[in-house]
Amino acid sequence: MPEKGAEGTMKQVPLYEQIYRTILSDIESGVYAPGEKIPSENDLADIYHVSRITSKKAMKMLAEGNRIIRLPGKGSFVADEKTFKRPEEKNTEQGSRLIGVILDGFSPSFACNILNSIQESCEEKGYSMVLRCSGGSLNKETQAIEELVNLGVCGFIIMCVHDENYNERILQLVIEHFPVVTIDRQLKGISVPFVGTDNVSASRELTGYLLEKGCRKISFVRPKAHETVTLMDRQYGFQLAFNDYGLIADEALWITSLCSTLPETMGDKYLQQDIAIVDQYLREHEEIEAFMASEYNLAKILKYCLEKAGRYKEDMIVCFDGPELFLGEAEFTHVAQGEKIIGKMSMELLLKTIHGEERPGTVMAPYRIIKRYERNWGL
Repeated sequence: MPEKGAEGTMKQVPLYEQIYRTILSDIESGVYAPGEKIPSENDLADIYHVSRITSKKAMKMLAEGNRIIRLPGKGSFVADEKTFKRPEEKNTEQGSRLIGVILDGFSPSFACNILNSIQESCEEKGYSMVLRCSGGSLNKETQAIEELVNLGVCGFIIMCVHDENYNERILQLVIEHFPVVTIDRQLKGISVPFVGTDNVSASRELTGYLLEKGCRKISFVRPKAHETVTLMDRQYGFQLAFNDYGLIADEALWITSLCSTLPETMGDKYLQQDIAIVDQYLREHEEIEAFMASEYNLAKILKYCLEKAGRYKEDMIVCFDGPELFLGEAEFTHVAQGEKIIGKMSMELLLKTIHGEERPGTVMAPYRIIKRYERNWGL
């Protein structure tokens, strides 16, 4: 495609720029609607009979111009800043100081502390908070987002549900540059602010505590959930701890089929099923020495079953989180996450995003390993 230069001479427009202009024209004319996925680099290379390097340069130009959002593993989507009003425009409207908070469930050992911290930060900053619970359901999470958008929230703090697939509605919010901060469960590969714990390091250190005590037959216990980043990071940290000792974690000893601690499968029916699973496991694995549970409620199930079998020994169970008992004494050696800091930092990052400051990235809150019966005065 030739065009006139500064002195009237004809120059050839590079192929990547031709593709860029064509797609840009399609976006502006509505061929590709806001939020719609556009052809991939490979597809564009085939369509325009060019190399992938050429199509990649065209896509890069579109991304740099904020005309598309590129989500690793998902594709490229048309950006749209018109769908939602800009934060500075919304600040003048009624309800513009309303923050939407969506949690997948509540637990006395984790979510409640985060929620209290967010509430305190909202009051301090002059915002109000509206809460919804997804109950571990992607559909309920999506419904909650829609409801809160209609209420006029100016941003979201979301603890995403346990699922191997990202919620498409959250991806849409990211594409549309709507302020979102995720907590506890990170959407890796997605450009969205996150506040949480370094689960790999925490799990590695916690498992190392058992290995240092001489335990070798250790079971890793996690819920029967999709392979979320949080659970996989804790599992990876468990394996790394064994590597640190020149050992390999025996996956045949793991328990990964429990479900009563998941929001969507809570209740006595599922609890009894989990107890039966652990009882059977203990009958089949008399050699087991210790357990590393990915969450506190799983540790409680393990302790109950071990006591029934007459096999419970002090400090043979470690876990993530633990409710604050009288004077802060810990029932299990556990990872104490910085819930108060997570809540406060998530609000701070959200406000930065709302006010159009430099887009924040990932913030890892500090954690501590609290020994059994050690007093935890909180982070």
